[in-house]
Amino acid sequence: MDKKKPVIVRFYRFKNRLKEKTAGLAPGQVGISPEALQAAEQALTKMAEDYPDWVSGLIVKLQEQHGRCVDTPEKRRECFEEIHRIAHDMKGQGGTFGYPLITVFADSLYGFTYQRDAISDSQVELIKSHLDAMRAVIRGRVSGNGGEIGEKLTQSLNDAIQKYTD
Repeated sequence: MDKKKPVIVRFYRFKNRLKEKTAGLAPGQVGISPEALQAAEQALTKMAEDYPDWVSGLIVKLQEQHGRCVDTPEKRRECFEEIHRIAHDMKGQGGTFGYPLITVFADSLYGFTYQRDAISDSQVELIKSHLDAMRAVIRGRVSGNGGEIGEKLTQSLNDAIQKYTD
């Protein structure tokens, strides 16, 4: 019988550098002034007020890319890549500014547009369904989960996904 070599286990204890990365801010030692916090809250509130106009501009860019998909089928790959990039930006913003449905719809669009080999007409139509849902949220200023309207919009998009998925 072969004798097995003993296994050597080494345990390394590294210095915790998290404290250094957070500029030494430890519990009870936070050095942010109340004035700075208030200014940050005001800036965030202002941005939240402007968010519907801001995101409308992104939806227009998505619409332009969708139009290019329809008009120039040979360039759909490039259009889908741009849609994917814009959706990525949008999915992180909606919840921050009180529009989590935008985040949900943008996340769905982001996942849907990720690296497709062939892009069919029905997949292009599904892009339009996402845009319609996002436009409805912004036009109606549907914040939070949207209640009954949010449920209907989500169900409508889910129905479209089921209908147009190849």
